[in-house]
Amino acid sequence: MQLILASASTARRDMLNRAGVPATALASGVDEAAIKASFSGPPAALALALAQAKAQSMATQNPAAIVIGADQLLVCNGQTYDKPASLAQAATHLRQLSGQTHELITAICIIQGNTVLWQHVESPRLTMRSLSEAFIATYLAAEGEALLGCVGAYRLEGLGAQLFARIEGDYFTILGLSLLPLLGFLRGCGALAG
Repeated sequence: MQLILASASTARRDMLNRAGVPATALASGVDEAAIKASFSGPPAALALALAQAKAQSMATQNPAAIVIGADQLLVCNGQTYDKPASLAQAATHLRQLSGQTHELITAICIIQGNTVLWQHVESPRLTMRSLSEAFIATYLAAEGEALLGCVGAYRLEGLGAQLFARIEGDYFTILGLSLLPLLGFLRGCGALAG
């Protein structure tokens, strides 16, 4: 059974690889900005709509495959954050998140052909400690442009751990994929050995 991860995220791809899931990772090519611009529902529904659009895009091209679509939104004080477009914008995001609690709404949608097989949404909560300008500058210099691919301008699996005072939720979900529920579903449908 062919498994496709409809994502360009190296973190998601690496998680599946390390867990022994034989998935091929392919960028979906979905215009996320257009979906976000036309969407009027709550952030959890938007994350799920984005995950579904990514999965459907690949499922249309590979109808026999099981396609995993995933998306993640950061919401803080009612504002939704996208990945920063520059290191200057990453610094702005870190300043705005400093001392605040935010949610990482993480959605998965699995499609085969035209059938949605499974959906899952989790929302870990992360409290960032108060960051000094000196720390933000040092952090951005150390992590560099790798942060431009990360919503929130941090990578928890690296130096980003130093940004936080408290984390509530699953580590894998924070990295961008609710791995344990996903593995459970894949075993249940026979895509992985049980």
